[in-house]
Amino acid sequence: MTQGTQGKEASTSTLWDRTRQLAAQEILQTALRLFTQQGYDETTIAQIAREAGVSQRTLFRYFGTKEDLVAGSEERFVTLLTETVRNQPADAGVWEVLRAAFKAALSLHANPEEALERFRLVHHTDSLRAAYLGKRVRCQEELLPLLEARLAPLATDRGQARAIVATAFACFDAATVTWLEGNGQGDILDLYDQGLAAVRS
Repeated sequence: MTQGTQGKEASTSTLWDRTRQLAAQEILQTALRLFTQQGYDETTIAQIAREAGVSQRTLFRYFGTKEDLVAGSEERFVTLLTETVRNQPADAGVWEVLRAAFKAALSLHANPEEALERFRLVHHTDSLRAAYLGKRVRCQEELLPLLEARLAPLATDRGQARAIVATAFACFDAATVTWLEGNGQGDILDLYDQGLAAVRS
């Protein structure tokens, strides 16, 4: 394969990736608009696809479920947090690596306005809230052995790591609710830091 051919294939791949990202973003923005206007439960996949100008089959290629349009893929969420924790420096403390994980999770949102819409929907829709809580429990369990490894040999049982991860997630949830009540003013991570400081003081 010549260098020119390689460059052409790389350019084509990049263009394809950008096209897919734009299509997914268009679908997502359409879904969020309809969910906000009509309600999550009242909006159908068929309506979202029609408004976005794609088939339902195409929509499901980008988003596996209706819930993924708001909360994102559970697999992607869990993988992102666990990989972020795993890739932190070996000498980083557990609170530090958990904060890095939350920062990575927030980066999944294209912008603060999108994050505000999605968080509102999750916190004000019973089915989405229940799904989020289930996702959170699974994520905490996946993070547990990684935190235990960082605490060893200081921690003598699993309870310490479990309490730390539960506290961190509770503070993140509290920060998110406070951010929503303030209509997206400020920074969620700053609010998280304040809440965690209050709990640890």
